Order: sequence, then structure tokens, then C-alpha cells
Amino acid sequence: MAFEVLAIADDAAKRSLADVAYERIRDRLLMLDIKPGDLLNDDDLAKDLGVGRTPVREALKRLELDRLVVSYPRRGTFATRVEVTDLAFISEIRTQLEPLAASRAARVATDSMRERLRGVMRAVESFDTSTASAVETLRLDARVHQGIYAAAGNPHLEDVLIRYDNLAIRIWCVVLDRLPDLSRHVHEHEDLLRAVIDGDEALAAELARIHVSGFEHAVREALFAT
Repeated sequence: MAFEVLAIADDAAKRSLADVAYERIRDRLLMLDIKPGDLLNDDDLAKDLGVGRTPVREALKRLELDRLVVSYPRRGTFATRVEVTDLAFISEIRTQLEPLAASRAARVATDSMRERLRGVMRAVESFDTSTASAVETLRLDARVHQGIYAAAGNPHLEDVLIRYDNLAIRIWCVVLDRLPDLSRHVHEHEDLLRAVIDGDEALAAELARIHVSGFEHAVREALFAT
């Protein structure tokens, strides 16, 4: 019995370390701190993160499912390249699913979830894009979107949207220094969050659609500006 308890505790610890490794490697990939095409070395990552190789390997398997890394036999695991041509494909999916999540969240979110979204909205209202770093801005953006995904109460929809939001963030990072003004993009979230909190399904869906479309338009303008 004691052995079983220790085994269960050990498994839980491994899962926790794998989660930590996953989140930290994922963030480096999203922010392009790990450059597209870079080789990810198990030993180096394990030493850098202060964990064993097993959690790192488990994290890399999850990141491959997220399309953030790709593994080749006898060659290793590499950060996937940021293909700007994927922008249209990613936006096509998000334009359909982000409004679905927003309208569903407006309809089914629990009181506690709505209260959490109010906290996120206060963070957006007080956010100063003129002094914030790119990382802080992107983290706030992710906090808004992932809060709505969670409030929608559909774990399968949440999983898909997080994956494609992450891919969109990588493309955003490519052009971040060429975007003229992030304040409008950030503060668009206020009306979207308010619609979800107030239970206005139609408005929440429409604002989510406009937000995603605006993101694609801004990125395209930055990419093709002369």
C-alpha cells in the first residue's frame, strides 16, 4: 500500500514538472525567444529549467501536438517555422470559433466565471500599452481570450482555440515592432468582455468576429507595408 501511494505521488510530481516544462518552453516558443527552426536540446532545456529530461520530453510531445515543434528521426526536435502564409488558414478557423466561444460564454458562464472575467476586464481597463512590454501585452491578450474560452464551458472548444490562438501569437510576434498602435487592439477587449459578462450572446459573437478580423488585417498591413 505504501509503495502504491509513493508511486501515485511520484506520478503526480512528474506530471506537475511536465506541466511546468511545457508552459515555460511554450512561452519561449510563442515569444520567439526560441527562434523558428532552432534545435531544442533535451539536456540543455532540462538544465535551464531545473527539471529532469523526462518532463522535458513529455513537454515536447505536447508541443508537437500544438504544432509548435516538430521532431525528425535521428535529427532531433526543432521549433516550427512561422509561416505567414498560414495566417489566412488560422484566421479562417478563429473567425468561426472565437464568436462561438464568446456567445456560448455569454450564455452559460457561471457566476464565478463572470466574476473572474470582471477581474480580467479591470486589468484591461488599467493597462497602459505605452509603458508595457510586448510580453506583458501578449500575456494580457492571452488572458482575455483564454478566460472567455474557459467560461464557454466546452473543453474541446477551449483546447482547439488555445492551440490556434498560440499560433496567431507567434505570427503577431513576427510583426510586433511594425504595428503602429496596440492600444486599440488591447482595449477592444473591454467591450467584448462586457458583452460576455452581461450575457449578450449576439453582441459577444460579433465583437469577437470583428476582433479576430481586425487582428488579421493589422498583421497583413504590417507584413506588406513598404
